[in-house]
Amino acid sequence: MQIAQNSVVAFHYTLTNDAGEVLDSSEGRQPLTYLHGAGNIIPGLEKGLEGRESGEKLNVTVSPEEGYGEVQPQLVQEVPRDAFQGVEAVEPGMQFQAQTQGGPLMVTVTKVEGDTVTVDGNHPLAGQKLNFDVEIAEVREASQEEVEHGHVHGEGGVEH
Repeated sequence: MQIAQNSVVAFHYTLTNDAGEVLDSSEGRQPLTYLHGAGNIIPGLEKGLEGRESGEKLNVTVSPEEGYGEVQPQLVQEVPRDAFQGVEAVEPGMQFQAQTQGGPLMVTVTKVEGDTVTVDGNHPLAGQKLNFDVEIAEVREASQEEVEHGHVHGEGGVEH
């Protein structure tokens, strides 16, 4: 069966950046399982898997526009240290949920200088070209319930 709208797909992957550094991998874990066409994975990877079959191995390169987007400079802000009340030591790499006019936003602390903390609301992989080495483990037709819920149920998916 070929990967198409409303297929359940299970695949193993290794994600690297352009320098060849491994950013993420399913090695040693269950394959990633998703409902094709439901927006469960980044658009560029989903497009690259379209029409493929179980057992295929392929490389998919995803541009920032079809991955996590371009870096948006307005999402990098300096905020006063006292905005982190109840946090004893604010350090680079820490993540917090900020309340914005557009709703909640995950931000990462990138710098702490005196009483000023720089936070970045961009996804950590924004602006990067992503390289996926993929091996498709399984392709099957989704159940009606999975299609209605917009995600996979059962092994490798959501139980509810």
